[in-house]
Amino acid sequence: MPEVNYRMLEKWISRVAEVHGRVVGNIVYVFCDDEYILRTNREFLQHDYYTDIITFDYCKGKVISGDLVISLDTVRSNAEGLGVPYMQEFLRVVIHGILHLCGINDKGPGEREIMERNEDEALELYRTVSEESDL
Repeated sequence: MPEVNYRMLEKWISRVAEVHGRVVGNIVYVFCDDEYILRTNREFLQHDYYTDIITFDYCKGKVISGDLVISLDTVRSNAEGLGVPYMQEFLRVVIHGILHLCGINDKGPGEREIMERNEDEALELYRTVSEESDL
C-alpha cells in the first residue's frame, strides 16, 4: 500500500467529480492482490483475466457512489512496465474508477482516448491540489 495523504486524495476526488458535474457520495476502496481481483472478475463479471481495477457503480443522479476494487499487484506491474512511478500509476487507477462513476466509459470506439485524456487532466488537477495543500 503506498503512503497516501487521504485528506488530499479526498479533496482531489471531490474536485474531479465537481469538474464532471458530480458530487461524491460513498466510495469504498478495496485494495487487494491479483488473485482476489481475478476471483472478483470471474464471479461478478464472468471475465477470466487479471485487471488493475473493477468499478461497481451505485450512483444516483449526480451523486457518485461505488466500490473500487484495485489490485495493487497489477498497479505495481503496470508501473514497472510503463516505466512510471508506482504512486503515479496508483493515482491513475484510482481516478480511472472515479471517472467511470462520473459516466466516462472506455470500451467503445474512441472512448479509450477520452478516458485517457480525462485521466491526464485529473492527474494535472492532482498536482494543483497538492501544491495548494503545500501552501
